Amino acid sequence: MRLESVSIKNFRCYRDEVTISMADLTTFVGKNDIGKSTVLEALEIFFNNETVKIESGDANIYSGDPLVTITCEFSGLPEKLTLDAGADTTLAAEYLLSAAGRLKIQKVFDCSKKTPGCEVFILANHPTADGVADLLDLKEKDLQKLIKERKLDIALKGNPGMRQALWAGAGELGLREVALPVSKPKEDSKRIWDQLENYLPMYALFQSDRSSRDSDGEVQNPMKAAVAAAIAEVQDDINRIQAKVQEKAEQIAKSTHEALMTIDPGLAQELTPQFTPPTVAKWTGLFAVGMDTDDGIPLNKRGSGVRRLVLVSFFKAEAERRLKIGTSRSIIYAIEEPETAQHPNNQRILIESFKTLASEAGCQVLLTTHSPGFASELPTASIRFVKRDADRRPVIEQGADVFGQVAETLGVVPDSRVKVLLCVEGPTDVPAFKHLSRILHEADNTLPDLSNDDRVAFVLLGGSTLRHWVTQHYLRALNRREVHIYDNDVPKYADSVAAVNQRGDGSWAALTTKHEIECYLHGGAIWEAFGVNVAVADQPDANGKAVPKLFAEAFFAKQNTDAVMSDTKAKQRLSEKAFPRMTAAMIAERDPIGEVAGWFRRIGEML
Repeated sequence: MRLESVSIKNFRCYRDEVTISMADLTTFVGKNDIGKSTVLEALEIFFNNETVKIESGDANIYSGDPLVTITCEFSGLPEKLTLDAGADTTLAAEYLLSAAGRLKIQKVFDCSKKTPGCEVFILANHPTADGVADLLDLKEKDLQKLIKERKLDIALKGNPGMRQALWAGAGELGLREVALPVSKPKEDSKRIWDQLENYLPMYALFQSDRSSRDSDGEVQNPMKAAVAAAIAEVQDDINRIQAKVQEKAEQIAKSTHEALMTIDPGLAQELTPQFTPPTVAKWTGLFAVGMDTDDGIPLNKRGSGVRRLVLVSFFKAEAERRLKIGTSRSIIYAIEEPETAQHPNNQRILIESFKTLASEAGCQVLLTTHSPGFASELPTASIRFVKRDADRRPVIEQGADVFGQVAETLGVVPDSRVKVLLCVEGPTDVPAFKHLSRILHEADNTLPDLSNDDRVAFVLLGGSTLRHWVTQHYLRALNRREVHIYDNDVPKYADSVAAVNQRGDGSWAALTTKHEIECYLHGGAIWEAFGVNVAVADQPDANGKAVPKLFAEAFFAKQNTDAVMSDTKAKQRLSEKAFPRMTAAMIAERDPIGEVAGWFRRIGEML
């Protein structure tokens, strides 16, 4: 399951409900004490309620309402749920999805109590008509009674089938979004929630101000996340163990009931076991991993910078591990101010690890920062800008229009060393251009090395906002000449190229002669990086498949899996792994007319 959005209401500074969309990599940017960490902590309470626990003082002090509401919306849902033996069903068949086809789970915490209680609801486009609104709460015998009363031709066994027959025969269902309670024992509604809990993403929160005790802090938290990830990978085995335990427990309950009936038939008409399997959090709590450094010195006794380096190593290793193996359960890593106590070089390593990790299937990364240097290295599409309105209430914005506010808030100013702005479509183009220029520079030092030249700054335009950047000339205030290089796969980009070339200020633009930048790769570089053969051509093949798609198919064919990789993720893997393995000879073979070298030579002349 993938987290698509979170809505927070009456939690700390968020008095009015605010909804935040979540990407694979999401970065909350803003001043101190503005409400960035509150979002990450609200998610921790929703998923775990452990590292941060809901408290009576968490309700907004100005609202007078003790109820805190946290709602998460998910995609990538389980294909089926099994309520009883042979009684498979789906969320759609039970009318448990929103009108948009997503799963919305709401948790309501009552902060009027010293230890706030929690109720769980599914917000679904559900039947509300008389006689069919509460079918999920009815026992089997009650559903059978309704089937008989309405003379429906359906087997009187299997609650999902009987519910679907009753809904199908009801005519007008009165579908509208309602909050269905699922946390209290109410027949199948509770069983559905018990199963859904096992599909929810794991959530690992790393706070910036953690203590350094052996039992917590930088030492333990990454290891806890590692244990949770390991448990997720053996979840199928755990499910089999739990199913066996449940089966045996129900057998014992049945035999106990039979024995009771022989003693006193009127004492108990039924004896139904309520099986509650342990949550992932409970499984994770069974294990702990300690770490010692040189000479047996515990890691928690080392300096804060060294301890934070554990995070650098953890996320770098986790990115590499998830690249090699697939996992059945998704995970969300939430990190507050990851740049804390880190050398700039380590910050860059960490950022690249986050980008790589977020590109993997079933993985999302959430960050907070108020560091201009750190924020400037992050993809613009990931930015969620947190500010306060005139009434001092937090507001969260995203999109190209917030970039100026982010720069002003964080104190970002133009770098005086920058002479040329190199504008490209997306984040995967940056490493591709850097590696190609570095390789050509090593063969001909008259060409610039864009991987190590502070006079050239990359600007990510993004396909959806490219037209606005060009027509509005948003970068004019920086007073720098611009170079725009776009892939040739989108015909309308030709208009943007023409507009830049007509400015007359020394800026220029070009379209690649090949379909896209990945078409300049050599098959040998892809083989060295991934051990798969890809027939790299200048244009898509007869089936419309370009290099990223062909690579994705070859990559998963080697792993003998039916998994799917998006073009974006395929491009990211190629940019990070294949482009670095290119050589000058490979570039010459793939680009005999010297188009790529021509771009860099022209940029060098501008410098």
